[in-house]
Amino acid sequence: MFKFLKSDPIKKLEKEYSRLMEQAVEAQRNGNIELYSKLSFESEEILKKIDLHIKDKNETT
Repeated sequence: MFKFLKSDPIKKLEKEYSRLMEQAVEAQRNGNIELYSKLSFESEEILKKIDLHIKDKNETT
């Protein structure tokens, strides 16, 4: 009924993904490859969650 009031989890995850990727690029530029690797891995996990949400959303429609 009040679906328009709910926040979109995909948008939230995309924002988090973008933030992590920016941090990863900055770490890579600074030569901190270990931090870059960690942040890249975390961002890939978020990307998988985004894909699952999109898949679920498409199946319900």
